[in-house]
Amino acid sequence: MKIAIANDHAAVAMKKEIVKMLESEGYEVLNLGTDTDASVDYPFYGEKCAKAVLNKDADCGIVICGTGIGISISANKVPGIRCGLCKDVTDARLTREHNDANMLAMGARTTGLETAKDIVHEFLKTPFSNGANHIRRIHELAELDGSAKAE
Repeated sequence: MKIAIANDHAAVAMKKEIVKMLESEGYEVLNLGTDTDASVDYPFYGEKCAKAVLNKDADCGIVICGTGIGISISANKVPGIRCGLCKDVTDARLTREHNDANMLAMGARTTGLETAKDIVHEFLKTPFSNGANHIRRIHELAELDGSAKAE
């Protein structure tokens, strides 16, 4: 599985640790984030990672900024992306089970590193539930962002 990851300056240290963990577990990682603490704008990185997922350069994406809020908003501006901001493993499990999220967002200033690692593991191991209600809602989301495919 190939995972795209992007971050802003607030999340360099967390991103590096997540990348190290993923690579040690056999995942291929596409690093699209900054690697310095020089101030950068998170919308660019959220969009860059989202487009990599949408273009199938990666199977899913992880984005990290100070709180995870801004970068998740920017990722979700890309039609076809469902990026869930997760603060704990329950969020990670439910965003996959219920929302079939194709991207995960986290906050480096609001989430501890070990919790972030647990969130990533939960997000990656949890399948979409395929429940009829959830499928209907995902189709409704696709209609909202214009990414719904004509049948």
